[in-house]
Amino acid sequence: MKILVTGGAGYIGSHTAVELINAGHEVVIVDNFSNSKPEAVRRVEKITNAEIRLYEADLRDRTALEQIFADNLFDCCIHFAGMKAVGESVSKPWEYYDNNIGGTMVLLDVMRKNGCKNIIFSSSATVYGSPAEIPITENCPKGKCTNPYGRTKSMLEEILTDLHTADVKNGDKNPWNIVLLRYFNPVGAHKSGLIGEDPKGIPNNLMPFITQVAAGKLGFLTIFGNDYDTHDGTGVRDYIHVVDLAKGHLKALSAIEKKCGVVIYNLGTGRGYSVLDIVRAFEEANGLKIPYKIGPRRPGDIAVCYSSPEKAGKELGWAAENGIVEMCRDSWNWQKNNPNGY
Repeated sequence: MKILVTGGAGYIGSHTAVELINAGHEVVIVDNFSNSKPEAVRRVEKITNAEIRLYEADLRDRTALEQIFADNLFDCCIHFAGMKAVGESVSKPWEYYDNNIGGTMVLLDVMRKNGCKNIIFSSSATVYGSPAEIPITENCPKGKCTNPYGRTKSMLEEILTDLHTADVKNGDKNPWNIVLLRYFNPVGAHKSGLIGEDPKGIPNNLMPFITQVAAGKLGFLTIFGNDYDTHDGTGVRDYIHVVDLAKGHLKALSAIEKKCGVVIYNLGTGRGYSVLDIVRAFEEANGLKIPYKIGPRRPGDIAVCYSSPEKAGKELGWAAENGIVEMCRDSWNWQKNNPNGY
């Protein structure tokens, strides 16, 4: 298949591009490099020994997007592009709605006008809000999202679902096929050490914060809150190796090929680890000490969030293969081989 990967120079997008190419698919990447670098795409080309057509463009730029579709006949889009920091979204809600929803609306309009109505959407476990059940299944009702980032993901899920529903009711012979992938917490890096998570500025996510402390770039790790109702007071999350997550997108293409309509899958391991669990696992896996301080809770965070990945296992034949040790080792391997990022 020929696949448009939006945000393909980003952390998850670049790892997914590797898996797609290795499986024989043709990948075209569009990215505005607001939180990524072209070097990531060059590294993907090195890993896969393939040339990738790359467009620098913002999805809100309709003219640029129309040209991309004029140049290419796509079978499917895997849509990663979007702003993604929970805390930042609380302080910059307008930017998140404008970028995440505005950009996606232009993308969907250009896709449908070009007859490409197959999309795998990068959603998030944040759509569950404070979840009604743990572990979280796909049948868990969407809760009140605790931050604008989560709300953009939840709104886009509804928009996508409405597009498919309207096609069916209108008797469209080419209705939308939509896979909504609800991610838990991606960590780790490609085992080559060539691509990994390269945040700009102070990291928003736990693992790159830890690795930058380990590398001496930051003096200590700030743990946001130790008064949650968990076994050690710190937040519990379902951490998944980014390569396993990338392979989940590859498996999701099988649902698109079967004309799936709208389907939802959790991509997680089904196991929760606290922040302090991750710190200790990283120290043990790599023989390093991570100094930390306790800070106040971060706006929009919840106490516990981990998945039930059974549906993806049964319907897609997908399961996470890497454990917490591999996640910690591969994260550090990336950081120590790329002390200044890309």
